[in-house]
Amino acid sequence: MRSPKRRSRRSDTLVIAGSAALELLLGSTAPAAADPPKASRGVEDTTAAQIAALQEIKKSASPAESKVDSSLVVEQRRRADAGTRAKLPSVQTGVEVQNGSAVLVDIRAHKVSDDLVNAVKSAGGAVRSVSTEGATIRAQLPLASLTTIAGRSDVRRVETAADAKTFHQQDAKSKRDKASEESKQSKEERGAEVERRTREALERVGADAVVTSEGDRAQATDTARQEHRVTGTAVKLCALSDGVRSLAVSQAAGELPAVDVLPGQEGSGDEGTAMLEILHDVAPNAELGFATAFNGDASFADNIRALRFQAGCDVIVDDVLYFNESPFQDGIIAQAVDAVAADGAVYFSSAGNEGSVAAGTSGHWEGQFVDSGVGIGKFAGTAHDFDPAPNAKQVLNPLSAYSTGVPVTLFWADPLNRSFNDYDLYLVNSAGAVVSFSQNIQDGTQSPYERIDTPASGSGLRLAVVKFRGDDKYLALSALGGRFKDSADGLKGFATPGVSRGHSAARGAISVAAAPAASALSFDLEPGDPANPTGPFPGSFTSAQQPERFTSDGPRRVFFAADGSPAPEVRQKPDITAADGVNTSVAGFKPFFGTSAAAPNAAGIAGLVLSGNPTMSPAEVRAALVGTAIDIAAPGAANQTGAGIVRGDLALDYTGASPQPLAKAATPAITNDGDGSRYLKPGTTATVTLPVANTGDGTAASTSVVLTSPTPGVSIAPRSKYYGNVDPGQTLTGTFKVTVPASQTIGSVVRLEARVTYAGATSPTASVFQLPVGEPSSEVKTFGFTGVTAIPDSSTAGVSVQIPVTGVGVLSSLKFVIGGETCTTAEKATTVGIDHSYVGDLVGTLTSPSGASATLFQRHGSSGNNLCQVVFDDSAAAAFSSVTSAQAPFTGSWRPVTPLAPLLNGSADGTWTFKVVDSAASDTGSVRDVALKVTGYV
Repeated sequence: MRSPKRRSRRSDTLVIAGSAALELLLGSTAPAAADPPKASRGVEDTTAAQIAALQEIKKSASPAESKVDSSLVVEQRRRADAGTRAKLPSVQTGVEVQNGSAVLVDIRAHKVSDDLVNAVKSAGGAVRSVSTEGATIRAQLPLASLTTIAGRSDVRRVETAADAKTFHQQDAKSKRDKASEESKQSKEERGAEVERRTREALERVGADAVVTSEGDRAQATDTARQEHRVTGTAVKLCALSDGVRSLAVSQAAGELPAVDVLPGQEGSGDEGTAMLEILHDVAPNAELGFATAFNGDASFADNIRALRFQAGCDVIVDDVLYFNESPFQDGIIAQAVDAVAADGAVYFSSAGNEGSVAAGTSGHWEGQFVDSGVGIGKFAGTAHDFDPAPNAKQVLNPLSAYSTGVPVTLFWADPLNRSFNDYDLYLVNSAGAVVSFSQNIQDGTQSPYERIDTPASGSGLRLAVVKFRGDDKYLALSALGGRFKDSADGLKGFATPGVSRGHSAARGAISVAAAPAASALSFDLEPGDPANPTGPFPGSFTSAQQPERFTSDGPRRVFFAADGSPAPEVRQKPDITAADGVNTSVAGFKPFFGTSAAAPNAAGIAGLVLSGNPTMSPAEVRAALVGTAIDIAAPGAANQTGAGIVRGDLALDYTGASPQPLAKAATPAITNDGDGSRYLKPGTTATVTLPVANTGDGTAASTSVVLTSPTPGVSIAPRSKYYGNVDPGQTLTGTFKVTVPASQTIGSVVRLEARVTYAGATSPTASVFQLPVGEPSSEVKTFGFTGVTAIPDSSTAGVSVQIPVTGVGVLSSLKFVIGGETCTTAEKATTVGIDHSYVGDLVGTLTSPSGASATLFQRHGSSGNNLCQVVFDDSAAAAFSSVTSAQAPFTGSWRPVTPLAPLLNGSADGTWTFKVVDSAASDTGSVRDVALKVTGYV
């Protein structure tokens, strides 16, 4: 492999490698404007004919087709025309056609509107997700309808649904075997496996030791917690990855506490569960949150924002790359990262497992396009010359024999959605046949991006970049997970540093490389590679540590600001290195290698830093990690490892840390001084006992509470009360007299505001309590919905039914009921409240007229059918999250996922909304009978 230095132009010598392959693009070295000479017979003719056939499709594209991904256009033409199929016998479009005619696409709009969503549905599309912020609709759409949608003026482009990958490093065979096993395993079998493992974990509680990541010791975060007495108090750590399928298993085993999962964003797979376990090992007292990153790039960006702006996450970490993320400009995901960082979140992202030039593992090349003069096909275009030598030309970059089944991307330095320069990407084999291609049209409104996949098997694969028309631009060609390598027939493999890209390279992100905590990766990245490094466990990292050979290198050269204006800069990426090769309790992640494991290890350290220094800014946290990182490469920032490897003890020694208390007022108890009841009443005084609980790491010294009310006429005595010192884990109480005026109406609310002040950076804390006036009524009123409303399959849009409520006022109690006359597991049963053939796909939420929401059920019940005569009640003995498929049809009283109590605040009168989202494909059902059972006040 060679990293080129640019040389002066121009030589007329063409490197010949094998009699067939290198003349792939054939012809002469004449300028592109002239037709190249006719190729010789044989393989070369076949290659030229195939490229010509592809270019003919491109040149003949209609205005609507020019807005459709080229792979979709070719797939549609091949299916419709036998002549096109005959001309392209070996070409693989990579398009996955489902149910014979439907494809999953991302519809990029100028603006998402209800009209556009309805048009997609009218065209036979099934909407999977809608992002207003990202102006994107993900939908499963018939091939025949693509141009209908693309032809609309409000549609910018229709693309094959953007793909992504995580950075869990696995050997190729294990990865294939796992994919094959999962493809053979039905959804029902996967659900049954999770139920079995959850049951076994509950049976083993207390018998098995909790798994602690080796990264905790290697990064000395165990030492940091012990010496500084910080555990993550008052910090919320959140992850984005594929999914948390086995979350219940980890919780049953005592590996994880409660996790705040965004409703409908549970995802699939278990990398998220493994990442959460790492976060919890490092910062065990921190709150945790999760959302999937795998509903599309726009949804990923939406979830990044939601974790900060809705869920209140202080530290966010992901391990995902979308293949369409530009190296040269911050796209929608990177912009979301910068937005949450600007709001105060500390953001970490995996640097990637795409290798480095230094380790000889890179499949990345970038540099200025160099016109080889070699004509392409019948129509137009010349190939890029990869060889910087002054006496040679090479228009193909060969891949290693093990670079099969990997995505290959091509970008060039034009602004997103404004590329007037048109480049294409071709993959050929050693016989000269075109195996794959990407030749989207760029005429001023498209992005500078092409993407192909290498086949699952094959040899002698090599890539060609063709300038179809336009200026010579700076290029970035990446075989993600592959490697450029000298071929057996004499081609040289050219690679350059800088494969790190996308949102991990955003200014607001801390990009994390990997180094092993303990044992070495157990397999060679490719046969014949040098040995993989080992880690220090049970010791801690030192300057002698070596990075993983697969970790991605930088730096990242950027040409444009987020708005597309010129803003050239070079960003040092990755920023830091952290531990991988650590154990979790999650199946398939024992051990867990890759920058997917390193990023949460670094994020956990940030959680400890913030726990001991709650007022630190993201820039200060970054400076602490970078400033205390141990150099494990050349002195200073390195392309593979950034500033070096981070350790928790060094970071906290640098920042200092104080064990922080976290004292908050808890729900008060009421005793009416007049009649001894538990209620506030007009014209009376009540004794309010207010607990203050300290859930933090340090003592809440000199704690005092100020209790006030903005409710007119309400008086409180005393206004403030001294509680003294509240030790960690302790709860103290104080009493206040609250007088309610006689004019206060029954069913109204007295608002109490408690401000708890104590010595500590987390002080003060504020809590609000809405206390109803009057005695709850025993009269239960029922407001419901009956009908048949289908639940869209595998769509975050879901279905909503509205329940009007009148004449109640403020609620004293609330229960949500899923009705039904006769309970059965029969599919499409008409006598149940919600019929569905896989209840474990469903997420149900209830929203009050004031906008407060509660999650009732969230993908529980696995393969069980139907909900019938179910009552969701905060006082129920068991949580619905504990149900198993054996209990179907699901009946009885259950606690919801999140309490209904917050929905009691304010008037109940108005429209309530019950929403059901089906989060997975292939099972269907309907909402038929649901109701609210409420009581007001006497």
